[in-house]
Amino acid sequence: MCLQPFLYTPRQSIPCLLKFIVEMAQPKITLYVDIVSPFAYIAFYLLRHSPVFKSCEITYVPIFLGGLMKECGNKAPLTVKNKDKWINSERLNWCKYFNVPMSKRSPPGFPNNTISLQRTLASLQLSHPESMPQAVSLFWENFWVHWNDPMKSENLQAMVRTIVGSDEEAQKVIERTKSDEVKNILSDNTQKAFKDGAFGLPWFVATNAKGETQGFWGVDHMGQLCDHLGLDRPASKGWRALL
Repeated sequence: MCLQPFLYTPRQSIPCLLKFIVEMAQPKITLYVDIVSPFAYIAFYLLRHSPVFKSCEITYVPIFLGGLMKECGNKAPLTVKNKDKWINSERLNWCKYFNVPMSKRSPPGFPNNTISLQRTLASLQLSHPESMPQAVSLFWENFWVHWNDPMKSENLQAMVRTIVGSDEEAQKVIERTKSDEVKNILSDNTQKAFKDGAFGLPWFVATNAKGETQGFWGVDHMGQLCDHLGLDRPASKGWRALL
């Protein structure tokens, strides 16, 4: 953030001061993500593609959902009778409302252990932070849009190569997932999500122009997210269905 206005002469300080004011006023959203969550994917897709959020500074942070659920003492939704069936129809309903591309079938073996994917995202967060939106999008496409087992080593290598540009660099990213540094990053991210109030995904942390920060859970609460940030909601059917 630009702080030079306090060091420069008045004339020199004006552009920097204006930049400082704009940065302070820009709405900020942190979305915690785990590739296993279809609802986090829907939230991600809306943040990425809806013009509603074009003025927002958005950060995507990989966590391990299984670790978060354990920390909260929360049960996996699919272990709750009847809720497992409801969840599948619910994700498809939201996809229909917002034209989010997603397979009607859940991935084979769902809910899958995505620890390898999440550590890869944490590794990319460390070395290629600017690639996070592309990486998260590509991982989700291969998991929820068209199943291409992203946990397979050759598929993971191909995805990371697409993101970083070479097999050599991709191998460095993947090898680093075995390090304590990357494991700790993912663990710390998960703990941060918990401290921010998360008990499931999608979990948003949103800061408005007044500097007020609030947490929101679920695709269905993205309307409240917009209200908190002072963003205008469209009048389309999907947006009218949101809380």
